[in-house]
Amino acid sequence: MEGTQGSPLMLIYTLQELLGHDTVQVELIPEKKGLFLKHVEYEVSSQFFKSSVYRRYNDFVMFQEMLLQKYPYRMVPALPPKRMLGVDREFIESRRRGLKRFVNLVARHPSFWDDILVNIFLSYNGQDIQNKMRESSHGVGDEYMLCNFATQAKDFLPADIQVQFAASRELIRNIFNSFYKLRDRAERMAGRAIDNATDLLGFGKELSALGSDTTPLPSWVAPTHSSWGALKQALKGLSVEFSLLADKAAQQGKLEEIDVVEKLNLFLDLLQSYKDLCERHEKGVLHKHQKALHKYSLMKKQMMSATVQNKEAESVEQLESRIVE
Repeated sequence: MEGTQGSPLMLIYTLQELLGHDTVQVELIPEKKGLFLKHVEYEVSSQFFKSSVYRRYNDFVMFQEMLLQKYPYRMVPALPPKRMLGVDREFIESRRRGLKRFVNLVARHPSFWDDILVNIFLSYNGQDIQNKMRESSHGVGDEYMLCNFATQAKDFLPADIQVQFAASRELIRNIFNSFYKLRDRAERMAGRAIDNATDLLGFGKELSALGSDTTPLPSWVAPTHSSWGALKQALKGLSVEFSLLADKAAQQGKLEEIDVVEKLNLFLDLLQSYKDLCERHEKGVLHKHQKALHKYSLMKKQMMSATVQNKEAESVEQLESRIVE
């Protein structure tokens, strides 16, 4: 997809190019380190950097915070929550998947993938990764302080930008709500497939136990002894079939988790990052507007005093015109 020459608003990459830029794996390291407070550590492997590094959850937190400082008006994905107490295997696995989605969205973001922060996080193997990230961003403001388009930003925006912003935000909200419901249904279907696999396996085990029973038969059933032996053989054969069905059901459940649920979660994370961006935008604009109104109020009070000068009055009018704009 070719973008408009000179316009920073047009994306020049196709979806396949974005997805193919890097694939990052996040795997749980079984050992827990630490003398008193145990923590979980992850192995993060980048295909693009051909690297494999160890990271803790707090490293991901600092990485995200620094991205937000440098790119406050970009879609920075959210992190999965950190639970302090009662961490179980299911929660740890869910968080691992969330971290994997987060780092892949960052690594495939065209505004991030050349950033030194991403390079350090995915490839730095030295001591104290957090301090290394701090050093790389020391004295560096947000991206627009050094951006060539910063002084011309308004020239690229349509006149009805606020209307378009509100419409797109509402559209994203509706899409998010619909996909959230789809993800929940997909999770339930995957869960039912796994539960079905457990029941099929248990059914097969019971059949196998019956077929392997060695309890002596009483004398009065001696004439039918051969029939009972044949029945046990049939039960054991049937248990094998149920085991095969259980394996297929378990595989189906895992496929639904990986190919459906996780992809829906990835899309939801992407939509959530857009919603978060909208909130940061509104808070930032509102904060600046409130500061301008406060300054305007102070200068109005100065105008009411007998010592106000013409130059001060002119500056108040200029401020008022900027607020109206």
